Amino acid sequence: MTDNSTYHYISSIFLVGIPGLQEFHCWIGIPVFLLYVLTLLGNSVITVTIRLEPSLHQPMYFFLCMLAMTDMALASSIAPKMLCIFWLEAHRIEFNNCLTQMFLIHTFCIIESALLVTMAFDRYVAICIPLRYTTILTKPIVIIMGLGSVIRATLMALPALFLITRLPYYTKDVIHHAYCEHMAVVKLASANTHINRAYGISVALSVIVFDLVLIATSYVKILQAVFRLSSQNARSKALGTCAAHVSTILVFYTPALFSFLTHRIGKKVPPSVHVIFASLYLLVPPTVNPLVYGVKTKQIRDRVVSLFFPNKKISED
Repeated sequence: MTDNSTYHYISSIFLVGIPGLQEFHCWIGIPVFLLYVLTLLGNSVITVTIRLEPSLHQPMYFFLCMLAMTDMALASSIAPKMLCIFWLEAHRIEFNNCLTQMFLIHTFCIIESALLVTMAFDRYVAICIPLRYTTILTKPIVIIMGLGSVIRATLMALPALFLITRLPYYTKDVIHHAYCEHMAVVKLASANTHINRAYGISVALSVIVFDLVLIATSYVKILQAVFRLSSQNARSKALGTCAAHVSTILVFYTPALFSFLTHRIGKKVPPSVHVIFASLYLLVPPTVNPLVYGVKTKQIRDRVVSLFFPNKKISED
């Protein structure tokens, strides 16, 4: 048997892009570019508006600002390399850079999931116990919740990175994907990867199940409180807020769950479909979130209009 010392570790990885659709890469790059630009533009407007407008210095809008910055970071960790693949045919990525991209993608995804939980909790307090809103969600508590989201994500993503660095990578260096996804990188290893697979599954399931249970619990309580309201106008307004939040939650979690399951049990799913869904769940929510949480929120909408279009009259509705 040949000793492992005679092998050379791979120094770079070849990212195929979207398998089977390579001839359409130049066209696929156009919507990717547009989504990225809209993500940066929309989330920058939200962030700048909240920062410059003192009336928006409230817990709800601080969480929106955190979400906007996370969205920009998440999109920036994937879109530039995808565009290099689609438009410049720059498929190679250094192995360490691949691991960095993998770590950032999964860290920002976990942060975003945690922020959706904090925003659901914010709405729960505002609707169910409004008189205690300012005493519960103080500025130090908001900062702790934001830092807690980052710390949790880092602590969950780091072990996956360390487990991968312990694996030998000798022969396989092609990933049939548009970015460095955890399981795709693990499958390249020339060794037993049961621990890596088990950890990846446990992290994904724990984040999805735990966070969704907390979000669902918050919204069940919210709905119970809403249906006890006597005013039809107040009820409709609260339900509209819930509908917007639930829409964004579905946009974030549905493709993520599909991507997670197809990597492990979806043997008959075409690779191109898997890669497209896996890319959409990283690119679409950051584009949609400024619309759902910003444009659909009257206070944000009015402040954006007053800041960027000072001569335009703001509706009183």
